[in-house]
Amino acid sequence: MRPALALLLLLLPSCLPRARGGLREDLGLLRTQLALRLYRDAAAAPGNGTNVVISPAGVSLALEILQFAAQGDTARQLVQALGYSLHAPQVSASVHSAYAALHSPGRGPRVELACTVFVHPGAAVSPCFVERVSRWANSSLQPAPPRETHGPPTSSGERRGGGGRGGGPAGPESGRAEVAWARLALLSTMSFRSAWRRGFAPADTQPLPFAGGRGLVLQVPTMHQTAEVNYGQFQDPAGHQVQVLELPYLGSTASLLLVRPRDKDTPLSHIEPHLTASVLHTWMSSLTRARMDVFLPRFRIENHFNLKPILSSWGVTDLFDPLKANLKGISGQDGFYVSETIHKAKTEVSEEGTKASTATALLLLKRSRIPFFKADRPFFFLLREPDTGFVFSIGRVSNPLD
Repeated sequence: MRPALALLLLLLPSCLPRARGGLREDLGLLRTQLALRLYRDAAAAPGNGTNVVISPAGVSLALEILQFAAQGDTARQLVQALGYSLHAPQVSASVHSAYAALHSPGRGPRVELACTVFVHPGAAVSPCFVERVSRWANSSLQPAPPRETHGPPTSSGERRGGGGRGGGPAGPESGRAEVAWARLALLSTMSFRSAWRRGFAPADTQPLPFAGGRGLVLQVPTMHQTAEVNYGQFQDPAGHQVQVLELPYLGSTASLLLVRPRDKDTPLSHIEPHLTASVLHTWMSSLTRARMDVFLPRFRIENHFNLKPILSSWGVTDLFDPLKANLKGISGQDGFYVSETIHKAKTEVSEEGTKASTATALLLLKRSRIPFFKADRPFFFLLREPDTGFVFSIGRVSNPLD
C-alpha cells in the first residue's frame, strides 16, 4: 500500500470499489458517496417533498476550510464526515490541484465555488489561517455583521437545543460563554453555468405531460433533441429496471446524469435508496453511445439549507459546542466555535442561451425507430465533472413547474 494513501484508505467504506487511477479517483468516489449522503439527508428534511438540489462540492469546501482550524476530537469528527484529511500532504495537493483545474480558463463550464467565513468582530485571527483560507478555492474571511441586523440566518434549532443565542448550554454558564467565545459562521455557495455540447433548439420546446406524484399530471415546457448520447439500461440491487442518460456540456468537462425508473409504475423513491457510489460508478462506466430522441423538461431549483442538523447527525457535534469546539488553528488559542453553516445551491436546465422563447412552432411527435429517453415523470440528476470527481449538484425533479 502506498504510504500517501494510508489514511485515506482507512476511511474508505468497504462498499466502494478500489479505483485503478490512484488518489484522484479515490477522492472522486468519496465525493460521490458524500453527494448521495447529503442528498438523502436534505431530501428527508421537512418541506422538501418535491424538488431538491444541494451542492456537495460547496459542502465539502466548507468542511475542508474547517479542517484548517480544527484540532483534537473536533478535527477527527470532521475527517470522518468528509472522508479524507487535508493534513495528508498528497491528499491536500490533489484536492488543491482539482480546484485549480476547475477554475482554469477555457471554453468549459463556468463554475463559481466559494466559502465565506464570517468571524466575530474583534476576534484574533492568525495571518497563517487567513492565508490558507484565501488560497483555497476562492474562499475568504469577513467580519460578521451584527446578528440583530444583517448577519447570517439564525437557526431555530440552535435556540431550541442550546437555550442561549450562541448555541451554548442553558443556565448560568450560557451568559459567560456568550462573552468568552467568538462565533464563526460559514456560507458556502456554488453556481454552474455552461452550454450544452449540442444545444436544444428553442423552437423544439413544447408543453408535454409530466406525471408528478399523487396522480398529478402537469403540462410542462419540454425540450427535445435527436443526438448521440451516453445511455444505458440497468438493474439496481433490488431488481428495479432503470434508465440512465448522460448529456455532456460544451468542452466535455462536465455532464448531467439523469436516472429514472424504466417502469412508469415504479416510483423514484423505490430507486433512490439503492443508489450508492459503487452502483453509480458501475453504471457510468458501462454507458454506451447511442443515437436517441431526448425529451427533458426545463427546470430551475433553488434550495437553502442549514447544514448544522445534518452535520450533527453525522457525528460532527463538538464543532457547534462553545465548550467543546477545538479550533485552535484559527489563532492558536481556544475561543471559537461554529454557530451556523448555511448552504445555498441552485440548478437551472434550459435550452442553450434561452431566457424567454417566443417560438410558436411545435414538434410533431411521431413514432420513430430510434430509441428515446423521455423525462416525463420524477427523475434523479447528478451534475458532475468526471476529471476531478466534483459533484456540483445532486437532486431530484418531481415538479418542473414548482
